[in-house]
Amino acid sequence: MSDALLTVAPQRWARSAYGRLRSLWQRWFLWLLMAVLVSVLLVTVVWLAGRHEVEQVQAQLDRDTADAVSDLRSGFQRNAQSLRATHAPGTGPAQWNEAAAALLREHREWLRLEWRDAGLRPLEAVNTPYRMRLLEEASRGPEQSDVTLACAAARKLGAGAYSPSHYVPIAGGGGIEVMEFCVPIDGGGFLVASYSLRDALIELIGPTLTRGQEVAFTEADGTRLVALGSSRRVGTRVFTSQQLIDLPGAALMLRVDGWRAAPDLFPNMLTALVTAISIALVSVLVLLARDTRRRLRAERDLADALAFRKAMEDSVITGLRARDLQGRITYVNPAFCEMVGFSPEELMADNADAPYWPTELAHEYQQRQARRLAGGMPPREGFESVFMRKDGTRFPVLIFEAPLINAHRVQTGWMSAFIDVSEQRRIEELSRASQERLQASARLATVGEMASLLSHELTQPLAAIASYASGSLNLLGPNAKGDQGEVAMAVRRIAEQADRAGQVIRSVHDFVRRRDRTREAVAPQALIDAVLPLVRLQARKLGVIIEVVLEDRLPAAMCDRTLVEQVLLNLARNAMQAMDSPDNIGSRVLRLRVARAVAVGGTGADDARRWLEFSVADLGCGISEEVAERLFTPFFTTRADGMGLGLSLCRTVVEQHGGALMFEANRPRGTVFRFTLPST
Repeated sequence: MSDALLTVAPQRWARSAYGRLRSLWQRWFLWLLMAVLVSVLLVTVVWLAGRHEVEQVQAQLDRDTADAVSDLRSGFQRNAQSLRATHAPGTGPAQWNEAAAALLREHREWLRLEWRDAGLRPLEAVNTPYRMRLLEEASRGPEQSDVTLACAAARKLGAGAYSPSHYVPIAGGGGIEVMEFCVPIDGGGFLVASYSLRDALIELIGPTLTRGQEVAFTEADGTRLVALGSSRRVGTRVFTSQQLIDLPGAALMLRVDGWRAAPDLFPNMLTALVTAISIALVSVLVLLARDTRRRLRAERDLADALAFRKAMEDSVITGLRARDLQGRITYVNPAFCEMVGFSPEELMADNADAPYWPTELAHEYQQRQARRLAGGMPPREGFESVFMRKDGTRFPVLIFEAPLINAHRVQTGWMSAFIDVSEQRRIEELSRASQERLQASARLATVGEMASLLSHELTQPLAAIASYASGSLNLLGPNAKGDQGEVAMAVRRIAEQADRAGQVIRSVHDFVRRRDRTREAVAPQALIDAVLPLVRLQARKLGVIIEVVLEDRLPAAMCDRTLVEQVLLNLARNAMQAMDSPDNIGSRVLRLRVARAVAVGGTGADDARRWLEFSVADLGCGISEEVAERLFTPFFTTRADGMGLGLSLCRTVVEQHGGALMFEANRPRGTVFRFTLPST
């Protein structure tokens, strides 16, 4: 039995010890849980009590602030009534001075009372007897901005108004904040009272100020102007309340700060321990919160930077494109897509050739890309190329390329910028054409001056030639025969050509000066006969056959005879020069033809009969398309010895007559120039 007891006892003891140990751990756990719960409850109660106390203090401070604002408003209103009462109807300067002095003795918050006229010029002024004079007379003129603002607001409102506060320095250092109050009076004048903001706090709300409070006037942005009250004690908590004092013409904030001692948050060690644990937990939470905020801030900054870069790249008008080291496009901005007309998906597709490469230049661009991918550096000043839009149109671009380097200083591809220079090229072409027009105008002006000078200088020699020819004819006599008859005929021709040259010079002079010429009815046959002698002279040298075709019963042309003859002569000479070429093999025929015009400016037969059409046809080499585009441009010529003014002047003469000068290809070869003139 004893052996059995010895065997069973240790087992029971072990079970009992294990049970006691487990119960102890359970009790400790329960105590710890209870302690935590009690601590949390205690901390919660203390926190709620402190919170309630804080709310009570803040509510009381808000009520005190509201009462102070009400006292201030009431005091300002009483002061305004008192100031207005100093100026009754019929009050003189002496009476007003006495009343103002009495008011200043009763109101320490006032520094000065003034009586000003409608132009804000001071009539009377009384300073407070409790301070040395702070406001100098020289600074209180009608130009004082603060008084001007207050009185302008008072005039507009029809009642008293205040100005914003201004700083007045005091001799020896320091200064005070002053606010002007202006009241309009009968007769167009004003009463002005200068408030000391610090004295206003002392007199109007100082008696109601409690211990542990500070009252201050501040501006709307929180700038403190003046303050009154006790200073804050160490170990106290600050409570603040502020309200707006809405004064006519100005706005002030009344701020009240109150001090309160911190409550005792550590009544025993358990509360201190729980508080310490709570503080530790809160500290950990604060650190986690700070780390989270830093991470969120970094993510937000990164997102903002990416959004800014994306917005910047999307807003630029320069096309941007990135390629990797294999030549694949990895990025394009909207400007580049708009430039070429392809979407980003189409551009970044895995294709060997870019879709914006012109077909005829694709091989050249592939070789250039291969050189770039092999390490060839592009020129820093860029290079020009030609791209193709999605609709197939070509346009020039200026390309700038640079290596794309990542943060590890490793090249990952190429970055390219593209500028569409088609508009620039168009502007350059317009500028060039404008310069050419300006130069042509300048040359035309010079030609006009030269024509005027030549007409002036040649008139006298031609007149002398005509005079000598007439004298020679008189010497030969009217019955000259034989050789003398031929000489007389030659001299007569000299006189006729000299007279004709004088008429041509006068016509050119009048044409350059834009003078109105007298038009006359001239038969077409007479116009042709006038130029035929000169045309035949050149035709004989060049071996040209002249054919003249005139329709029957043609009406007379209404024109300036001399100018039209010059047009015919110029066109005929041009036609013969066009046939004077080694390439022109065969007959050389110049055909002059006059007929009724088919229709000019109308559709009826009556209108068609009012115009004559002159045509000059040659069998020369013709006119190319490039020359035809600039044929009537002043100073454009295909001859080395030409000036390029003939056809331009011919067209001007014809258009001044109301007609039109045109040309077309002759069949089988050559060119036909036609112009129209009005008929009788």
